[in-house]
Amino acid sequence: MITDIIIFILIALLGVGMPYFFGAQIPDKHKTMLNRLWFFHLLISLYYCFFILGDAIGYWRVAKTMNYEQFLLNLYQAKGTNFIYSLNYFPAKVLNLSYLSGTLIYSLIGFTGILFFYLMALKIIPYNSKFKGYKLFPLVLFMPNLHFWSSAVGKDTILFFCIGLFIYALLNLARRWPLLLLSVFLAYLVRPHIVLFLTISFGLAYLVDGKLSGARRIVLALILLGVGLAILPTVMEYAKIEEASIDSFSNFSENKAQLLSRKHSGSAIELSSYPFLLKIFTFLYRPFFFDIRGIPAVIASLENLGLLLLSIAAFRHKPIATFKAAPFIIKGMLFFLVIGTLAFSESLGNVGIMIRMRNMFLPGMLLYILWSFSYRGAYMMRKKKKMKIRQEEALTEILP
Repeated sequence: MITDIIIFILIALLGVGMPYFFGAQIPDKHKTMLNRLWFFHLLISLYYCFFILGDAIGYWRVAKTMNYEQFLLNLYQAKGTNFIYSLNYFPAKVLNLSYLSGTLIYSLIGFTGILFFYLMALKIIPYNSKFKGYKLFPLVLFMPNLHFWSSAVGKDTILFFCIGLFIYALLNLARRWPLLLLSVFLAYLVRPHIVLFLTISFGLAYLVDGKLSGARRIVLALILLGVGLAILPTVMEYAKIEEASIDSFSNFSENKAQLLSRKHSGSAIELSSYPFLLKIFTFLYRPFFFDIRGIPAVIASLENLGLLLLSIAAFRHKPIATFKAAPFIIKGMLFFLVIGTLAFSESLGNVGIMIRMRNMFLPGMLLYILWSFSYRGAYMMRKKKKMKIRQEEALTEILP
């Protein structure tokens, strides 16, 4: 108990101090907002620890009961669940920390990922637009599920951190390439297919981005796409796909959906009969109000309603021009969102797993929404400026 209190105080102070580590990159008023975001995140992580009985407890308990030989075996087989067991071995077994302390540590890791996305918004979103009278940034980063699935012991939190670190490193690749390698290495050990999605997405983003020189664009794209091709055999082995064919991927998706439906029958939905677009809607915006089975589902439904309204508003205004004008980071995150949605909407058969998996791609959706509203605001400002110039020119012609 005393150890938990000490860990709690230490983690809380580290979370408060983390924005100051980035110095001038984060203005003081945003440091204050990040502290509020941190305590919101910490509160949700405590709720997860005490009220949610899921995989997170198993990840910690197994690590706590492992011996050194089992640790080495899991480390040797380090991918997915085995990697998480190995990662938890030192704090859970060697330091003998409780599950609460483990949750607090993971909570800080998840918040660091959110901090990276916050930094990205500061760097690449020029205008903080309003929707229904409310400023979108940083309001959209207070979505409960964004914090819920990035605060628990397990793969989701580590992967969320890796994605944030990966994209933060790309903002200044010349200086942050070690961070990029670290993010790829960790994500590869957690879920290799996510590294494949990331490298393909940002490889495509470099190819279509017209703001970089042709040679640099092609070199960076080839490097990322090359990494994706290099790990493709590992991804296929991890997913138990024998050959890279449409039929094999289709069979994998069907088998995965059936397995998850049996494992989580409480939140299972029958997707096989759904049309393609409805599967995508299900992955991105459910649970919705017709799926409500408790208070958490009510909160998730309200959140998804807001997300749906923002998405409609974002994609309604000049979507092609908005995409073309976007920084390559936004383009890459949108590609990542599209690839992830197409892959998981076909393979997941229950709402609970969908929300967990969607959380990896949710920051991409939120940043694109922020960019779309910002681009629209800049477009309207340019339009008003041109109109004002025309009016002044007209007055000049009329007046003697």
